Amino acid sequence: MKKNITIDLISDTVTKPTKQMLEAMISAKVGDDVFKMDPTVNELQEKAAKMFGMEDALFFPSGTMANQTAIKLHTQPGDKLICDKYAHVYNYEGGGAAFNSGVTCKLIDGNRGMFTAKQLEEAVAGRNDIHVPFSSLVCIENTTNKGGGACWSFSELEKLQKISKKNNLSFHLDGARLFNALVAKNENPKQNGALFDTISICLSKGLGAPVGSILLGSKVHIAKALRIRKLFGGAMRQVGFLAAAGIYALDNHVERLAEDHQKAQEIGTVLKSVPYVTKVETIETNIIIFYVDEKIGADNFINKMKEKNILLTPMGEGRIRIVTHLDYTNEMHEVLLKELKNF
Repeated sequence: MKKNITIDLISDTVTKPTKQMLEAMISAKVGDDVFKMDPTVNELQEKAAKMFGMEDALFFPSGTMANQTAIKLHTQPGDKLICDKYAHVYNYEGGGAAFNSGVTCKLIDGNRGMFTAKQLEEAVAGRNDIHVPFSSLVCIENTTNKGGGACWSFSELEKLQKISKKNNLSFHLDGARLFNALVAKNENPKQNGALFDTISICLSKGLGAPVGSILLGSKVHIAKALRIRKLFGGAMRQVGFLAAAGIYALDNHVERLAEDHQKAQEIGTVLKSVPYVTKVETIETNIIIFYVDEKIGADNFINKMKEKNILLTPMGEGRIRIVTHLDYTNEMHEVLLKELKNF
């Protein structure tokens, strides 16, 4: 490998479009999407909706905007959404649920970002008491970011959906890394489409597109979402150039996610074998979270690796994260494994 090449493992958001993806973007047919006249955006939205067996879809510049739109269309100011304490919508969206929609969050103390049907039933109890915020929405994140790329059990999701439906709660899936979960669990997108009222899927992580997320739902939900996206400043013009990248990603970059998962497992094996690592959390997809000996310290370890042009990220509480992705090559992989063994 060439010297001074940076091995960036801070996130799967660092990927750049492949040559083939760029060619698809350059040749895209475009129009003004605000007037629904961009044919490539329309194609992407129709493709995603069909893939998940849902009625309609809407392209967004970011996953955060897609999630925040979903929260706003499912709630009223003063309501409460229910999510895990690790949830992205609570931890990493700038307090948007409160700012944009005027809702509070009921946090469930789950395991690695996932909670059980029993925990949801307990959270819903007392919902009609006028002294407490009215629960109107349940948010699920799959895979879980802070949970180390953990995948929800589909049978548990089915139980959660039944409880939500029974209590007239909307059910939203933050599918930022949903395709990682689908590949790892060998599940079909339509299975998720049948469970959730709305789903957001990100195109700019493991799928390798430069920008963009999609919100899926009923025609009624997406009609409302279109107005909310405009309110949030998300209306775009010739966005087909970006939508073309999304189409290419869905056609070509889903199955290859298994390669990222395999590399993550191999990294985990090395981390478990070296004496300075005290714990490696369960690895299911492309995220590895581990702890180093307190005598070394997480920040010191990250800085030492940075000196070797290997970029990792701290997750707080002594946790260090590695994320494998499309631009993490086999050559880089061999270098990382060697440096971990020799640290």
